[in-house]
Amino acid sequence: MSVRLFVALDLPEEARAALAAFRDAAADPEVWRALPETSFHVTLAFLGHREEADVARCAAALAAVRVPATLPLALGRGLLLSRVLMVAVEDASGGLAAVQGEVSDALAGADVYAPEARRFRPHVTVGRLRTGARPARRIAAAPEPVTFAGGPVVLYRSILGHGPANYEPLWSSG
Repeated sequence: MSVRLFVALDLPEEARAALAAFRDAAADPEVWRALPETSFHVTLAFLGHREEADVARCAAALAAVRVPATLPLALGRGLLLSRVLMVAVEDASGGLAAVQGEVSDALAGADVYAPEARRFRPHVTVGRLRTGARPARRIAAAPEPVTFAGGPVVLYRSILGHGPANYEPLWSSG
């Protein structure tokens, strides 16, 4: 049996609330399918469909990743990319990029992940374009520039079905 896996940085409540406020102001429901607050996260590595036995290998690899007690982050500007409405996450210290690099290297070393060639661009997806809809060329709202400490690194199972995906935590750094 296969499972759909990804690794993400969880967000504190104040960041989720600011993201939800931005989503509600920027995402016209005729155009965007708003994602629930419970799904807000910063993806560090998307592993896709893996064998269920790989979950233990992923968790063991992630256990070796050093996650700082606090990662100073901030919500940046709203972005439109392809079929996604998102908010950039500012990482002035470079700490989040370092954690993402360690996650990528650890999973690649465990032979469960092929690192992406593109540069890591931390963001949180808040909406997805509805089928047949056309997004506006610019976003009419701006996220509140909330600063926060990033939460734990979590290995999630993504369960697809009708409606938004459900995320089941399988391992956490904290």
